Amino acid sequence: MNQKYQLQFISRENLKKHLKEVYNSYQKIFASQDLDNFNRNIVDPFQILIEHVLLGKDIKKIISGEIIRQQNRSCANVLGYFHQYIFRYISPDWEIPEKGWDLVNNKQLIYVEIKSKWNTMNVNSAQNAYRKMEQEINQNPQTQCYLVEIIAKKTQDKPWKPTFGGIKTETNERIRRISIDKFYEIITGDKYAFFKLIITLPPLLKEIVAEEGIIQTGENTVLSELEKQNPNHLLALFNLSFQQYEGFREFLEENKEAFEN
Repeated sequence: MNQKYQLQFISRENLKKHLKEVYNSYQKIFASQDLDNFNRNIVDPFQILIEHVLLGKDIKKIISGEIIRQQNRSCANVLGYFHQYIFRYISPDWEIPEKGWDLVNNKQLIYVEIKSKWNTMNVNSAQNAYRKMEQEINQNPQTQCYLVEIIAKKTQDKPWKPTFGGIKTETNERIRRISIDKFYEIITGDKYAFFKLIITLPPLLKEIVAEEGIIQTGENTVLSELEKQNPNHLLALFNLSFQQYEGFREFLEENKEAFEN
């Protein structure tokens, strides 16, 4: 690799260790899928019913698609872990609190919220985050708060001035909305630190795969377990969701013709 793009802010050993944690997490996500895992995310049978009837989708394909969506959500959480916990290798001053903040540096009085994309916060989440930042600054005026966006619209480091109830908040230079590349620059002193990280990932990931192997998708028993409960997948899904509702299973069985093709 060109010397210009070698990472100075995290050792190769630590970065590979961190990526190995990602590998292990992905391995668990794509291990065998059973009905308990499938229903742990609270499957909505109404959504599956609507897609089946109005869009003419095959039930088995809808269920397979739901499994993929659940896996994608789990993968997104793992990537959030990657972006958050990498900072503990960059400096021991960075802490990951159990609650409240994604990152804290008590020595530099920096408090951080990390978002994967610029458009993932709804109004309530944004308001809660902003008020939390205001509170920290009121307690200590030297505090610096950041809303860090991994995928931002563009490179930016500017005061965060959200609008709540049609009223734009006043400018506070210590509450900032910043893209991840600028945040890395502030933390490491290297303008291209985040870019260098990106181009370092492919070879290290390939190295891990060469050592550990491509992650294999495990056995999927969701459909067969549903069929054991009821050959009609829709009936089985509704029973699964409302099995604790008094009398529901018996009522559904008496009216099962509503779900017949």
